[in-house]
Amino acid sequence: MFAKIYRPAKNAMQSGRANSQHWVLEFEPAQAKRPDPLMGWSGGSDTRRQVHLNFETKEDAVSYAKRYGIPFQVRDARETPRKIKSYAGNFSFERKVPWSH
Repeated sequence: MFAKIYRPAKNAMQSGRANSQHWVLEFEPAQAKRPDPLMGWSGGSDTRRQVHLNFETKEDAVSYAKRYGIPFQVRDARETPRKIKSYAGNFSFERKVPWSH
């Protein structure tokens, strides 16, 4: 039973970062999914894959895993650099227009 602790990425359909500020402890599957012989759907008997625990901080998630003896791996989130733009920049003389050569 191996777990990974990570911070989820921002959803591509969102402009804000509302659901990406918490940390998640998620269990890795013990075995690979296999297709069902009757229906062909992929599945398995491992139900730990359905458990996602949310924590406020990375330290809370790590202490939870240590307290219950769960081996874990922490994947730190990569912060993307923010490009600060202003509306007035659209009308600047130094603006680079992609269609002009």
